[in-house]
Amino acid sequence: MILRTYSFELPLEYPFGISRGTATVSRTLVVEVRSGDYAGYGEAGENGYYGVTIPAMKARLDGLAEWLTTQEPQEPEKFWPLLFDRLQGDTFSLCAVDCALHDLWGKLIGEPVWKRWGLKLANLPPSDYTIGIDRPEIMLAKLRARPGWPVYKIKLGTEYDLEVVRLLRSETDVPFRVDANAAWTREEAARKIEVLATLGVELVEQPLRPDDWEGARWLYERSALPIIADESCRTVDDLPACVGCFHGINVKLVKCGGLTAAWHLISEARKMGFRIMVGCMTESTIGISAAAQLLPLVDYADLDGAVLLAQDLAEGVHVDMGQVIFPDRGGCGITPKF
Repeated sequence: MILRTYSFELPLEYPFGISRGTATVSRTLVVEVRSGDYAGYGEAGENGYYGVTIPAMKARLDGLAEWLTTQEPQEPEKFWPLLFDRLQGDTFSLCAVDCALHDLWGKLIGEPVWKRWGLKLANLPPSDYTIGIDRPEIMLAKLRARPGWPVYKIKLGTEYDLEVVRLLRSETDVPFRVDANAAWTREEAARKIEVLATLGVELVEQPLRPDDWEGARWLYERSALPIIADESCRTVDDLPACVGCFHGINVKLVKCGGLTAAWHLISEARKMGFRIMVGCMTESTIGISAAAQLLPLVDYADLDGAVLLAQDLAEGVHVDMGQVIFPDRGGCGITPKF
């Protein structure tokens, strides 16, 4: 198999703000793994919070390319432990390769990933559309520019959080989800959640710092809404600490190391009674198409990453007004545009 990497800068449709800052472009790395006439694709974006850079990922993946030329295609799950060791536990690089191998293998055998796993595309949860932090009037304008979605996710972590939610609630009756990206204190979170519960909010994602386990347990015992771990839960090793601190987890492929790891993470989380969200970064349809393969396994979907872009890289699984639509193709269904 032949491995190639491609780096891109993808402009966002709007400046996208969270509690840690605002971005106007998504820098991403695409991995292509080719065998004969078939090619599979995976993606992982640069991420300052996790200390991930394009050059570092590319260097690790370039080092993997020679070894991969000695390997024949097979079930991607069999490669994962070897890739983990060779990529020194870098889950972002591992995600890109693992997803590319799933896409390739599915194309070779003529089956979508979800079907190979024995899943069905029935009663799938809809995806939300995310409103990034901005001035309240700008956040309202963003919602008005995307009317008709079945659920909206609102980024919070400002002095005017409740003002924003009240303003957006005046525009629509559909459910909201809020994500503070670790910006609140425990007392602030408890106070705001009490109000948010009266405003049609169905869950709160990562209200506290990921290292504030005492605060997370305190808030869990008092919260009027389900609390979902994002930054506090990257891999299956983080699950035990989340018990009694969170009601659910947000599974992101780059955090855990791809589709193979995500399947295992979801399986173990279910055994512990957690609700499951499948999430994404601001990434292209390549990354979204991979994450969407998990949709039959989860309770909530946050798969609007490609919708937030002004420019995309591929065709594949796409999200239309919250509905996640799968192409009739093998693998993750990805066809690149580059």
